[in-house]
Amino acid sequence: MAKKKKRDTRLKRFVKDIFLHTPFFKMVCATTLLWILFSGGVYVAEREMAGSPITTYGDALYWGIAAFSTAGIAHVPHSGLAKAIGGIWIVLGSVLFFGTIVSTITTYFMRPMQRPAKRIIDTIEYNLEQLDNLTLEELDLLRETVDTLIQHVEKLKGKSADD
Repeated sequence: MAKKKKRDTRLKRFVKDIFLHTPFFKMVCATTLLWILFSGGVYVAEREMAGSPITTYGDALYWGIAAFSTAGIAHVPHSGLAKAIGGIWIVLGSVLFFGTIVSTITTYFMRPMQRPAKRIIDTIEYNLEQLDNLTLEELDLLRETVDTLIQHVEKLKGKSADD
């Protein structure tokens, strides 16, 4: 039971991280809105065309999904306007769809590196590598800063020992 609860907690944290800290939700909303609009445009351009396979808004919605997912199973519109709208949607929808996947994965895995503590530690490590290039005044300032940091750590340790 404890493993299941731990797994559920991890899953909830993962989903929360995806929705709050990556562009996933915004991109899904944008893609959905554009899908509805472009499908509507294709439907309006095709509804009066003789022999068109897109005769209902439902057909246009299906066409919109098939077209941007690059499945190659979308009906081909007949009117020039619908083909132009469809071409723009195929490019834009594909970029949004695959871009959302790539940006979400990249942002999710880069997130730990963006934490303030990680940035502070990286800055300190970089500056320690530069010690030979520092002047005496800069070294004195660094010593004062380190002394303050040590005092802060000792104060925190004292507080946690009291708790």
